[in-house]
Formats: sequence, structure tokens, C-alpha cells
Amino acid sequence: MISLKQFKYFVEIVEAGSYSRAAEKLYVAQSALSRQIKELEDELQTQLLTRDSRHIELTPAGQLFFERGKRILDDIDDTVVQARQVGLGARGVIRLQHSSSVILTPALTAAIARLLDQFPGVTLEVSMAPSENQTLDIEEGRADIGLIRLPTLRKYPHIHVREVSTERLMVAVSHNSPLAALDNVELASLSKEKFISIPHKDRGGLSYLVANLCLEQGFFPMPARALSRKSSQLSLIAADLGIAIVPECMRLMAPADVRFVPLANGKLLSSVGLVCLREADPLVAGFADALLAFVKSDSCKDL
Repeated sequence: MISLKQFKYFVEIVEAGSYSRAAEKLYVAQSALSRQIKELEDELQTQLLTRDSRHIELTPAGQLFFERGKRILDDIDDTVVQARQVGLGARGVIRLQHSSSVILTPALTAAIARLLDQFPGVTLEVSMAPSENQTLDIEEGRADIGLIRLPTLRKYPHIHVREVSTERLMVAVSHNSPLAALDNVELASLSKEKFISIPHKDRGGLSYLVANLCLEQGFFPMPARALSRKSSQLSLIAADLGIAIVPECMRLMAPADVRFVPLANGKLLSSVGLVCLREADPLVAGFADALLAFVKSDSCKDL
């Protein structure tokens, strides 16, 4: 019978590139590794590795065994984590809020789906709320985790904010706008344009960030006659009622009549933050930590 130890040893040898380095990592004798691989090949009745004094190479059978063996070990690790979580009572509803400008991109929803596989006892309740409201809702127990646009103005003693990602800002304009034909646009040149989104006096988030960037260029955004700080602003832009500076991810949900023009010297960025209580319930804390790790490791750079 093939053992899990043999799977693990074989994968470690391939990833390390040599028996000696794998032996050091596993804290076992190199002779023990060689013996286990020989027994594995005898059981399979086929050669998996060829080696000389300097390196190893996989046979075609070895390549197949490595790919599937690694998958098996990963599945076992996931099963152990899930069993431990269920055994510890990891069941319940987690309330996740996100800003209208932190859209549920395919990358983010894929991360959430993978995460729910790891937390089989969790039901995720997703809703949309302004960034500033999310911090208050979490502080007062109406939500558990938030995905916000930084910065937020109000600081709460029990709130923990961690940066998730950054993405470039772009100018969203109607296809009828003269700006739509440009390759890029200077922020300072937008001083006469009508902005669909103007910051609320008590809220931070994207509109607050944009207003401060404009102030650095010597002007405050001129308000359009129709205003919105929600994703509906894209529909107002499509109707040629004004412009907005938005994260690049908003392209994924924009009407066909909206164009996105890069800002010149494209260093203007917007950050997404993950919010939860500093002393959150262990289930919520574990889910939040795992979500942050998934997003960073899975290249979800544009949330």
C-alpha cells in the first residue's frame, strides 16, 4: 500500500530539487528518503525519478504522480482544517458588507467561494453599505466584516482596519464627452467639469479621497445637477450628466456608453481596507484573516 508519507516525501523531493535539500527540510536521513521512493516505485511498478549527483528529473509517470499527489495532500490539509473548525463549533452567519465602489469582481467572488469551502459551517450574508457606515455597523454589532474604500473619517476604538489592495483611479465619462477621445487626462484639467460624486461632510471613502486629490490641484469638484455616491453614478455618467473619478474595477459594471480615461502620470491610487473588530469572535476573526490571505495570495489585485 502507498502511504501518505511516501506522497509527502516524493512531493518534497520534487519541490526541493534534490534528495539532500528535501532531507534537510523534512529532518530525515537522505537514505530514508531514497528507501521510501524506491518502495513507492516498486509498488507502482514504474520509475518516477531519474537522478545523478547534481539534480533529479521527473519521468512522465513521475510528473503525473507529482501533480496529483500534491493535489491529494492539499485536499487532506483542507479536510483537516475543516474538520477542526466543525469540531470547534465553527458554524454560524457572518455578515459581510462592501462599499458600492468595492465591487464583487470575479477575483473576489472566487476567493469567497474558496473560503466558504474551508468554512463549511459558515453562511455568508452579503450587503452593500457606505464605507463610513460599515465601521459604525461593525463597532455596534450590526455587521462582522467590511470591505471599504479608504480613508474613513471616524475612528472607533474597537475597529481594526487592514489594507487589502490598491488600484489606479480613472476618469469615467460619457462616450459623447470630448474627454472620451483622449488617451489620458491631467487631473488639473478637470476643474471645469461637473462631478457626479461629491463627498458627504461626515463621510470618508472614495469621494472624500477624490475631493482631496482635486484640492491638491487647486480646485474643488464642481457638483453636477444629479449626484450619486453609489454605483448608480455610472448610469448618470452614461446619460452625459457629469463625470467621476473611480477605481479601475468599476469598468466591469459600467454601461456600454461609459468610457474610462487614464489619469496622466497614473500614480493616483485608491486603497481597499478590510474591517473587523479587534477582538472579534474567533469564527469571524478566522474568516477575516483567511479572506485577507486569499485575496493577497490569489492575485486579487483589483477588487
